Amino acid sequence: MAKISITQVRSTINRPQKQKLTIKALGLGKINKSVEVEVTPQIKGMIDKVKHLVTIEELS
Repeated sequence: MAKISITQVRSTINRPQKQKLTIKALGLGKINKSVEVEVTPQIKGMIDKVKHLVTIEELS
C-alpha cells in the first residue's frame, strides 16, 4: 500500500475535543511533528477531519 507523511502545522488550542483526539490518534500532538502511515480509508477520514491542521506528503 501507499505511504504518506503527515505533519502537524497548526496548534490544537481552541479546537473541538474531537479534533484534538483525532490528532492524538494519528500520532501527532506537537507542531512540526511528522508520522509516516499507510493509506487506509480510516486514515483518509481522520485526515479529512483535521486537514486544516496538517500537511500531507506522498512517499514513494
